Amino acid sequence: MNDQQLLRYSRHILLDDIGIDGQQRLLDSHALVIGAGGLGSPVALYLASAGVGKITLVDHDSVDLTNLQRQVLHTTSRVGQPKAESGKQALAAINPEVEVVALCKRADEQTLAELVASASVVLDCTDNFRTRHAINRACVGAGVPLVSGAAIRMDGQIAVFDPRGAQSACYACLFPPDQQFEEVQCSTMGVFAPLVGIIGTMQAAEALKLLVGIGESLANRLLLLDARAMEWTSIRTAKSPDCPVCSQALASKA
Repeated sequence: MNDQQLLRYSRHILLDDIGIDGQQRLLDSHALVIGAGGLGSPVALYLASAGVGKITLVDHDSVDLTNLQRQVLHTTSRVGQPKAESGKQALAAINPEVEVVALCKRADEQTLAELVASASVVLDCTDNFRTRHAINRACVGAGVPLVSGAAIRMDGQIAVFDPRGAQSACYACLFPPDQQFEEVQCSTMGVFAPLVGIIGTMQAAEALKLLVGIGESLANRLLLLDARAMEWTSIRTAKSPDCPVCSQALASKA
């Protein structure tokens, strides 16, 4: 690190848990952020400000006026721009030293397989089950930890799925791909603006902990937030022996 970096990241370096070595690990890391909306906004902002060396933003959508109530990565002047490009501009303004790759495309299976393989951590900031399952499959296949968040109405959730641990559950252990779930989106159901900030900031915190290698992650725990009462519920999760994703992947490696 040069003198400017030592100054910029000094409040991290002062922490015994991080120090110079931990900050250097962040600088050497690559975070893949899928979704540059409500959750992806605080995720990307905090990862960039913390000094994660490379951030890849993936989003196929464009900035809309209705996004600005909660998607703090974007501004009124950038309405109509691709979200990934708008996000890149915002991150460059905060920390020009971070390499930001903006991909204005859908996160399909082939794209995910290529991107996840080169990432240190993946953050799922999307809003539909099909993409979430595709991201999970790619992370399990590449052995890359996944930080997953969701927020709708006044309810949020966050979990970590770390395939590096033999007993760590994956997303499909909790939400089986063949099970039917009601697909709800904020465009029709609404979402409390600060809620995405709370969940997204926690996703960034979990990702930074994983990258530095400190503390205890949320692996095998699902945190649920009721923002009306501001109450958290912690649910223990477990790896499913019948999971069609992580159990089959483990069996194929045996």
